[in-house]
Amino acid sequence: MADATVRPARSEDVTDIVRIQRDTWRTAYADLVPEHVLAGLDTGESEQAWREVVANGPASVFVATEGAWAVGFCAAGAAPDSEAAEADGTLPADAASTGLVAALLVEPRWGRRGHGGRLLVAAAACLREAGMTRGISWIPEADRASAAFYRRAGWRTDGAVRTLDAAGRPLREARVTGGLDLRLSS
Repeated sequence: MADATVRPARSEDVTDIVRIQRDTWRTAYADLVPEHVLAGLDTGESEQAWREVVANGPASVFVATEGAWAVGFCAAGAAPDSEAAEADGTLPADAASTGLVAALLVEPRWGRRGHGGRLLVAAAACLREAGMTRGISWIPEADRASAAFYRRAGWRTDGAVRTLDAAGRPLREARVTGGLDLRLSS
């Protein structure tokens, strides 16, 4: 494998972040989200939104590279109360120290090469440095690959689910949670 790293995203990475998000969603979520929704992903809107996040937060964004190629990205920051809340709407005692991995995507053609793990480790380190003690993320219930990835990192579903409207098709997501003291295994 060529040199593989993770680094903080820069403004010049935004085009790659948008491409990775579009291409990964079109591949990974083809059976979960209507085709016309995936085909109509607005790269202009996405680019503007990611440019703002990379420049000003509220999340920290990291890019995984292999050689000269950007192959994945991750965005993580403090979890809003609405994301950290229990299924009944109450806030857990550690809500103020809960971080959210809002996005973690690796292009499928670059999968199974450790990029996702490196991104999650970088996000966890950033969250720890910001005073967070626990992480959460939302994944489609039917996304077995993401569920297995987070299980390998020691994260588990916690019983919270939500249903999003994917252009008239319900998309159920499960919340996963785990510690932030992550290390890459050799």
